[in-house]
Amino acid sequence: MGGRLFIVCAAGLLVTGCFKQKPVDQNAESAKQIHQLLDNWSKAFAAKDVNAVMAMYAPGAALTAYDIVPPLQYVGYEAYRRDYQDFFAQYAGPLRVEMRSVHVAAGDTVAVAFMLERVTGTLKSGEPADFWLRATQTYRKTDGRWLAVHDHISVPADMATGKAALDLKPG
Repeated sequence: MGGRLFIVCAAGLLVTGCFKQKPVDQNAESAKQIHQLLDNWSKAFAAKDVNAVMAMYAPGAALTAYDIVPPLQYVGYEAYRRDYQDFFAQYAGPLRVEMRSVHVAAGDTVAVAFMLERVTGTLKSGEPADFWLRATQTYRKTDGRWLAVHDHISVPADMATGKAALDLKPG
């Protein structure tokens, strides 16, 4: 009976230990650098400066992005660069981007940021554009420099129609 009790107790300790949340290592300086990277990206996006936009992304095949337009994923720096070029080409004049509810968790070598983004501008057809997106980015610090290795942009979908819900606004 004592052996069984020991096994039950040991299993209980193992299970409760496995489910304990470990605190995320936060590095305030790293978080500050990620916020600066996002600020630089925002200015480059507004100016439709694809070179400055892409400065935050990892080169080569290290980058994977999920955008709101096909294909399902963009693999590599050059593929995502073309996506940005195609997006910018649809707009006349500058774009505006507003970031809201920005959250950054950063350690020494890995960081993640997620936020809501509002994009406004005028399409080349003259039609105004104004929509909110959800964005999540994952960064890796390489040779002392933060670079995004994953970008995930999404919008909610109306499950009944299968269409993107681009008219939603934060509460």
